[in-house]
Amino acid sequence: MKTKLLMTSSAVFFGIIGILLSFLPNEIAEYLSVEPTIITILFLQILGALYLGFGILNWTAKGTLIGGIYNRPIALGNLMHFVVGAITLVKVISNIQTHTEIIIFLTVFYVIFALLFAYVFKTNPT
Repeated sequence: MKTKLLMTSSAVFFGIIGILLSFLPNEIAEYLSVEPTIITILFLQILGALYLGFGILNWTAKGTLIGGIYNRPIALGNLMHFVVGAITLVKVISNIQTHTEIIIFLTVFYVIFALLFAYVFKTNPT
C-alpha cells in the first residue's frame, strides 16, 4: 500500500481540526453549548496544538516508507490515536442528544483512518 495518500489525507484532517480549535475556540465552545471559560478555551487551544502537531508530523512523513519496521512509531502513534478515538466516538453516539451530525461525521473518519493505519502497521511496504 502506498501511504502517501493516507499520510496526506490524515495530515489535512488533523490540520483542519487543529486550525479550527486553535483560532476559533470561543465559537466552537458556544456552538457545542459549552460555557467558554478561560480553562475551556485553554484546553481547546491546547487540543488544537496537539492536532496541528500530529498534522505536521504526518505531512513531513508522507514521502517516507511507513509500515512494518519502517517509521513504526509514526504508524503506531496514528493507529493509537484513531483506534482510541473511534472507540470513544462509537460509545458516545448512542448517548448523545445534540450535534449528532458532528459526532457521526468524526466517527466515520476515525474508523476509516483506524482501519487504514491498522493495515499499514501490520504490513510491510512494497
